[in-house]
Amino acid sequence: MAEAPLLRLIDVAKRFKGARRGAAGTQALDGISLTLLPGHSLGLVGPDAGGKTTLMRILAGLVEADSGSVEVMGRPVAELDRSLIGYMPQGGALYGELTVLQNLELYARLRGLEPQDNPERMDVLYRATGLGPFKDRAANRLSGGMRQKLALACAVVAAPPLMLLDEPSVGVDPVSRREIWDLAQELAGPGSAIVWTTSILDDAGKCDDAILLHHGKVLYDGPPAELAERAAGRTFAMPLPASNRRDALQAVLERPDVISATMSGRTLRAVCRAKSAPGAQWKPAQPTAEDGFSAILDDGTPLPPSALAAAFPLRTADPARPAIAALGLTRRYGDFIAAQDIAFTVFPGEIFGLLGPNGAGKSTTFRMLCGLTTPSSGYGTVAGRELTSAGAQAREAMGYMPQKFSLYGDLSVLANLRFVAGAYGLRGVEARQAIDRAVAALDLGAFTASMAGLLPLGIKQRLALGAAVLHTPPVLFLDEPTSGVDPLTRREFWHHINAIAARGTAVLVTTHFMDEAENCDRLLLINRSQAIASGTPDDLKRAVLDNPDPTLEQAFITLIEAQGRIESEAA
Repeated sequence: MAEAPLLRLIDVAKRFKGARRGAAGTQALDGISLTLLPGHSLGLVGPDAGGKTTLMRILAGLVEADSGSVEVMGRPVAELDRSLIGYMPQGGALYGELTVLQNLELYARLRGLEPQDNPERMDVLYRATGLGPFKDRAANRLSGGMRQKLALACAVVAAPPLMLLDEPSVGVDPVSRREIWDLAQELAGPGSAIVWTTSILDDAGKCDDAILLHHGKVLYDGPPAELAERAAGRTFAMPLPASNRRDALQAVLERPDVISATMSGRTLRAVCRAKSAPGAQWKPAQPTAEDGFSAILDDGTPLPPSALAAAFPLRTADPARPAIAALGLTRRYGDFIAAQDIAFTVFPGEIFGLLGPNGAGKSTTFRMLCGLTTPSSGYGTVAGRELTSAGAQAREAMGYMPQKFSLYGDLSVLANLRFVAGAYGLRGVEARQAIDRAVAALDLGAFTASMAGLLPLGIKQRLALGAAVLHTPPVLFLDEPTSGVDPLTRREFWHHINAIAARGTAVLVTTHFMDEAENCDRLLLINRSQAIASGTPDDLKRAVLDNPDPTLEQAFITLIEAQGRIESEAA
């Protein structure tokens, strides 16, 4: 007898009204059909605003479909006991002022589970997440990875048969991403099914099946491994030149016959529109899931030169005057050291990357250099100005994109950009031109009237980047700029960032995507508040002794694990 599906959708559609009277509506879902069996996992991928979160909210019973059939465990979703669904929304749904213990116990009771009556389940949650030692810590004081683990534990506290996880690994480092996937498997109930939305194709690759949504339609439905085949015969690679690596990438990205390109180790890869190589030096390469994603979504439009970068003045480097300098930066919170003796310099035209696991001290270092956190010792300079004595002048010289979306959620996209332009001293025609440039370059035209707080995560990131570069600053701080952004948009972001750096702007960036970190001229790896490695991407890769051409992600994991072993042996 065939196994009954936990989920069955037939021809589901959902349309939302326009953001204002007279505005065109949005077809969020258009004829979606799928089934999901017990014990199986489904990865939902697609561009920003493709319909993934709308579909998840319909599955959770939070949004009603306009038409079609939605059955969960053999019953209409409207009739379902919601305690049988573990729903983790984008960004989690934690109470920041409550402790880890209070959040978990609150969600347990909401699911009809009394914590004192089920100590075994609570012990499993604490052990699996590693949050046992932090029971009394407020959720808003946890690192990004720890918050995601707590949000996942709260969603599945009652071991539900259906787990709906919307971007559970967004904003976390490669090690934590693996841990969150393993955690979801461990915390699932017997025969539980998982729906996992993600902008990271590696995560979707761990699922039994994958669906690619775009403009509310299914463009791919099948095994994740076969997604790569959509780029078969159109993926090529060539050795990267020893110098001007970013220039080589930029030149390939702007070719009309190329869909996307990326650096991987010592290799430059490209997905082409036809089954012909971009040149004689290019050789056929094995396609990846990201390559297949790019091929499916290709609209035939070449990537134009960056309009954002074109507005930046051409700046020259002075070797005697770094644009950013960190000199022994240290930050203590009582007995806890968040960052210790961090030192580096960034020169005009350079992209400098801060890498490290969640909670390592990257964002603390970042915030000290931005003047948002006062160092306990040491100091930093931006554009030649020391932050503690000339903070206002230093901040005028920088553009800042924080890790957490911090624009006004109850203002429209256009109102936010106008406010930021005014804050940076842009007025009249100059302000209008800067806003129009950002809207066009970052494809925000369809969202200008939308409230910023209601935007999909990837669209919020586009808005935040646009706001940070409106005044074409000489120094740019980008804290996780592509967190939650789909692969094609990530490459477009870096197309802008690389071009801005080429104009002489200094860029300090943090990222958890190691393929993105290949764009950096130099890197600093921070773990447990200390700098443990620095140098070019190739310098860090030399830590991987058993691989002649390792990835930066392999180097990241190797260096983090090596430090852990050294500290364990010392203890």
